[in-house]
Amino acid sequence: MRGGMVMTPTTLADLIGIEHSKLGFFQELQHTIEELKTSSQKSENQRREIAAILDGITDIMMVLSEDLRIIAVNHEFEQLFGKGKQHKGKYCYTLFRDTNAPCPECPAFRSLSTNKVCKETAIFRIGNRNRQFEMIASPVKIPDQSGNRVLIFKRDVTLEKEYQAKYYQAQKMATVGTLATGVAHEVNNPLMAISGFAEGIQRRLSKLDGQIPDEVIDDFADCTGIILKECNRCQEIVRSLLNFGHPRSSVFTVVFLNSIIRETIDLLGFHLKKSTNLTLNVTLQPELALIKADEPQLKQVILNLLTNASDALDGEVGTITVNTFHKNDDMIAIEVKDTGCGISADIKDKLFDPFFTTKPVGKGIGIGLSTCYNIVKEHKGEIEVTSEVGKGSSFIVSLPIQQD
Repeated sequence: MRGGMVMTPTTLADLIGIEHSKLGFFQELQHTIEELKTSSQKSENQRREIAAILDGITDIMMVLSEDLRIIAVNHEFEQLFGKGKQHKGKYCYTLFRDTNAPCPECPAFRSLSTNKVCKETAIFRIGNRNRQFEMIASPVKIPDQSGNRVLIFKRDVTLEKEYQAKYYQAQKMATVGTLATGVAHEVNNPLMAISGFAEGIQRRLSKLDGQIPDEVIDDFADCTGIILKECNRCQEIVRSLLNFGHPRSSVFTVVFLNSIIRETIDLLGFHLKKSTNLTLNVTLQPELALIKADEPQLKQVILNLLTNASDALDGEVGTITVNTFHKNDDMIAIEVKDTGCGISADIKDKLFDPFFTTKPVGKGIGIGLSTCYNIVKEHKGEIEVTSEVGKGSSFIVSLPIQQD
């Protein structure tokens, strides 16, 4: 109020002018403003609906540029890498691989170049553990916009693959168990006969004293002694097969790792010695600390690592080295090292992927190392791999020491 006069607010009609208002321009402008408000509200509702749908997707989702920079992500991505962090503008491989170069198996490049949906499976180390993802890349064409986009979905299938590996491993071991049981009965019967006759010959030798030359008696005694020794060794091998074929439920007891290694090497004796080109070096630390473990499962880990090392040599001249040592005050370790063909960088991250194998058909289905990884993880241990193509590989399994 100024000088007794009441001030009224200026309206849109005042600004436009009464003449235009009379012509209907004001009403048309108001109608246009209402339409814009309605359109804006619809756009906002659509945006929220799309955002809700994207956040409801349980797969990791990213929109990438042609050079693999992150343009947009969904809620699941933020759950994995942390909310509130600035991920846009970064290269996806710096987050998933911590490298400065794109992943060799990345389906995004193939999708952009072929303009097709591409699929791939890969293992990434996230949060100090290996995770396996199924990836789907789909090209995105945006009209009137320079540069193409690619939509990436990554589904975590780690648990699914682990369960599949355990299922197939259980099937395999059940088959081995059935076979081992049959072999045990079929082999033990002739072994008992052979050892029985050998013992009978030894008993009769004492009665032949003076009837035949002493050197002949000594030869018979040596031969029958070797027969009995080898029969006992065969019985131990059959017993070991039965232990592998019928593993009991996980029972963690205090064990001496060196003893487990020796028993496993004895079981693989023929397999490792059949190649004259292979040299086996075993150096076990005498005063190795005790660990709490499931003995049959640890034997399975060592068995797989030794078998893989032997396969890596592929009959060529080479060496397999087995060492045990104290890694630190809390962990002991076993290293299985070979001088074989080595592992290329592009498949190194797939080694513990269930069903991944570089062996030809009939030589394995690719669950050995995956099983090793799961067993070591159940023992709260770690398994590390270092390798160089043409120079061999080293697998180190670290296990926690049994605390008093």
